[in-house]
Amino acid sequence: MQAEGHISKYAIAGAVGATFYLEPSATEDIDILVVLPLAPGSSLLSLIYDFLKGLGLSVQGERIMVGDWLVQFLPAHGDLDREALDEAVVTEVEGVITYVPSAEHLIALALRTGRAKDYARVVQFVEQNAFDTNELNRILMRHGLVDKWERFERRYLGE
Repeated sequence: MQAEGHISKYAIAGAVGATFYLEPSATEDIDILVVLPLAPGSSLLSLIYDFLKGLGLSVQGERIMVGDWLVQFLPAHGDLDREALDEAVVTEVEGVITYVPSAEHLIALALRTGRAKDYARVVQFVEQNAFDTNELNRILMRHGLVDKWERFERRYLGE
């Protein structure tokens, strides 16, 4: 999709992205954070779904079945998303070059989303000491997430 210009930047986010830093955890889909070169009047779903349907893949709600995985494409819609993509770490999976947000960006994205499963993932990062505290603090300050972090600490870390 990237080679054909359907997406420009992308990174594997969410629980699967976190597995590049943490022990794997159960998840029902792969979240792909993307920047789309949208033309006027086009939409994320139409671009991606049309392309992937043309490859014979099936659409299931907001997700697309790719092999054995449901994949959900999430458009980068703010400064945090764009920064996470711009600073994504290059990695290799089974011989394929791919991109993953930094551990600190994954934490900030999870805090912003704020679901129970997102907080559980942040707890994993903390318990496994799998991030740089100074870098996380810089990201939280830049994106107005310090209050959310402090609430998270009080509720989940007893601090």
